[in-house]
Amino acid sequence: MPRPLLATIHTTALSNNLAVARGYASKSKIWAVVKANAYGHGLERVFPSLRSTDGFALLELEDAVKLRKLGWAGPILLLEGAGCSIDIDTIDHYGLITTVHCDEQLRMLETARLSKPINIYLKMNSGMNRLGYVASKYYAAWKRARVCSGIGQITLMTHFSNAEGEGSVRRQLEIFKYGSHGIEGARSLSNSAATLWHSYANFDWVRPGIMLYGASPSSVLASIQGSGLQPAMTLSSELIAIQTVEPGEGVGYGSIFKARERMRIGVVACGYADGYPRCAPEGTPVLVNGVCTRIVGRVSMDMLTVDLSLCPNSAIGSSVELWGNNIPIDTVAVACGTVGYELMCAIAQRVQVCVE
Repeated sequence: MPRPLLATIHTTALSNNLAVARGYASKSKIWAVVKANAYGHGLERVFPSLRSTDGFALLELEDAVKLRKLGWAGPILLLEGAGCSIDIDTIDHYGLITTVHCDEQLRMLETARLSKPINIYLKMNSGMNRLGYVASKYYAAWKRARVCSGIGQITLMTHFSNAEGEGSVRRQLEIFKYGSHGIEGARSLSNSAATLWHSYANFDWVRPGIMLYGASPSSVLASIQGSGLQPAMTLSSELIAIQTVEPGEGVGYGSIFKARERMRIGVVACGYADGYPRCAPEGTPVLVNGVCTRIVGRVSMDMLTVDLSLCPNSAIGSSVELWGNNIPIDTVAVACGTVGYELMCAIAQRVQVCVE
């Protein structure tokens, strides 16, 4: 029999979250960000629920092609742009929009033999210090792009490094305004956090990512409370064994947890080979039979163990929610010292997936 571990993708939640994004940025168009296999949810699985978006944004060229083959005829934006000159041929063939963040990418477009001009997003480094032209060199890059026969429309773009904080967004926005002064054209600045909390930065196009999947762009657990966002993934399993542990006995590898009293321990079919974080500490919340309890002992490759003291009616086969509607993925992430993004993207290929 297959393992009972299951990742359920909730299509109604995806549609709801896209509508929520529209509500927060009602005057902007939406890039639905589906990079990293739609944040671990599966590009093909989320596509039907997100196809009312204005465009899809991602990094992976092969997934951009996949969107075309799924029937998407609208805009597709490559967020990191072309990696080599061969990519330009694919971008041209499939009518993609590409980000340009350096002179080498401009050179690719200047020397390419194209069937038609390619629309670009010209990226400014306004403080993230990853990709893009610094503000002082941005106008020159724009002038160079404007005279290139291989380039069509130019949209101005930057990315916020800390959109949780008001001051950081305003500082980067001022840098962006300085670098783009005198340049006409559409603008795209806001990620999920800015879309949710800084409407003044929403401009022509916003780029919601994590919020489409019902998780928070912030490490503050209550940050999306009341937003209307719904979790798009539930990771669930079952108890596959129950052990009775005597006082002083250890549980799992290294015996890092020792029972202080006689207790029942449930064994859950889920481990770090499935994508659940090995670093999950004692106390990380888990729902068993509708009751919130905690992880005890070390997460192993295929299993984790939970305290059943609060779950007297649990038995082999009892339902377990690792995250979902009752245990927010952000709560698990904070307990593990990470973010919901990582947990979503870490779901392993061997985990069964159900779409509902």
